[in-house]
Amino acid sequence: MATTRTAHTVWEGELLKGSGTVSFDSSGIGSQPVSWPSRAEQANGKTSPEELIAAAHSSCFSMALSHGLTGAGTPPTRLETKADVTFQPGEGITGIHLTVRGEVPGLDAAAFQEAAEGAKKNCPVSQALTGTTITLTAELA
Repeated sequence: MATTRTAHTVWEGELLKGSGTVSFDSSGIGSQPVSWPSRAEQANGKTSPEELIAAAHSSCFSMALSHGLTGAGTPPTRLETKADVTFQPGEGITGIHLTVRGEVPGLDAAAFQEAAEGAKKNCPVSQALTGTTITLTAELA
C-alpha cells in the first residue's frame, strides 16, 4: 500500500530578504521558519531544505540498515546515523556524508561496513538522491 506524506511552505518576499514557514502536514509536528540566510549562512534557529534532507536521509538509512541487518540474522541493538548535507550557493547540494555507529551483537566490522554500504545504496532517500555524491563512514561501537 502506497503512502503519501505532505508538507507545505509559505514564502513571503524576495529570496535574499524574504522568509517562509515550512509546515509538516502529515505528522502535525508543527512548522519551522526558513530563510536564505539560514540556508547559505548560519542557521540561527531556522531550518533549511538541506537540513530537512539530512533528517530524511539519516532516518531512511537507519531503517534500511536495521532491516538489512535483521534480515541477515544480526539485528542491531542501536544505530546512530548522522547525515551531513553540503550546500554551496550557486552550485547546489554538492554532497552528502552519512556517518553511522552501530551496536550489533555478533557482527564484525567488515560485515557491518558491507551492510551499511547496502543500506546506503538501497534506502529510498539515497535512491531519490542519485544525482548527488553520497559517502559513508560506518563503525561498530
